[in-house]
Amino acid sequence: MKTLNVLVGFVRWTVVLVALAAIGFLFWQSAEKQPLLVQGEVAAARIDLSPRVSGRVVKLNANVGDTVAAGALIAELESPQLDAALTAAEATLEVARADFARVNSTRPETIAARRAELAAADADVVLYQEVYGRRSQLLNSGNAPQSQLDEAKRNLEAAMRKREAATATLQLAIAGASAEERALSAAQVKQAEATVKLRRTDVAELALHAPIAGEVTTRVAELGENFAAGSTLYSIVDMGNLWFTFNIREDLLHGLKVGDSLEVTVPALDKAKVELRVTMINVQGQYSTWRATRATGDFDLRTFEVRAVPTARVEGLRPGMSAIAVWSDRARP
Repeated sequence: MKTLNVLVGFVRWTVVLVALAAIGFLFWQSAEKQPLLVQGEVAAARIDLSPRVSGRVVKLNANVGDTVAAGALIAELESPQLDAALTAAEATLEVARADFARVNSTRPETIAARRAELAAADADVVLYQEVYGRRSQLLNSGNAPQSQLDEAKRNLEAAMRKREAATATLQLAIAGASAEERALSAAQVKQAEATVKLRRTDVAELALHAPIAGEVTTRVAELGENFAAGSTLYSIVDMGNLWFTFNIREDLLHGLKVGDSLEVTVPALDKAKVELRVTMINVQGQYSTWRATRATGDFDLRTFEVRAVPTARVEGLRPGMSAIAVWSDRARP
């Protein structure tokens, strides 16, 4: 019986010692400084594809999850109003060009008619010169009154004025329109060409092409729907340009600079280790300032965005994945 009591006492003391050891270990572990972990995420360039003009969707060539090449035709819209406006602008351009051709040229028939008028005027001048000469001789011989000579002189002067007018009319027909009329006509042609170019640009905007190569992550458009200018139809993410972004309080930076290396763990990739190179350290806005909790003895701290890119291609990496960086070398002092 005495031996049993001794054994029970020994067991009790053993349990107490083990419990005290466990408690001490827990206190020691809690007192041990834990490494600081910083969480970030994978980001990528995203393009929201939207039309510059309004139209109705008639064809969709991509769906969510598809990989598209740069310049690929993604969607097509139609707009009868834009087509009609283009037709009207092209007709206006043809009218302006025809008027420009008219202003800068004269019909051969018109020039021939003006030459004939000049020839007739020349003949009249010759005729009245002969009449004037005969009347002058008759007056000198006393066989004609002065009034007949005066009439012949008036007729000769009128014929000469008519010849001058015919000469000017012929020169005007050969020269065509004035410089001012030509300049006005040329300006009207340029204005019509600019309108046609604008309308063709609007019609071309009905075909939406991928500006970058990437993966379609969002498709809002459906066949038959009308979309206003600027409305997003697709979102495309550039999967070939991924980076990691972290929001770090300034007292945790500890001399971090562009070009430094970081190692992060990506939980979504079986906790794979990824080597990064810092490419940007940029201060965030005032809204992301960490405010002091005491009136004195503490200061407001700004938050900085740290961006880093993988030094090598990482298979399976996608935007939105979390990344854990052990900030042991730059831990809080």
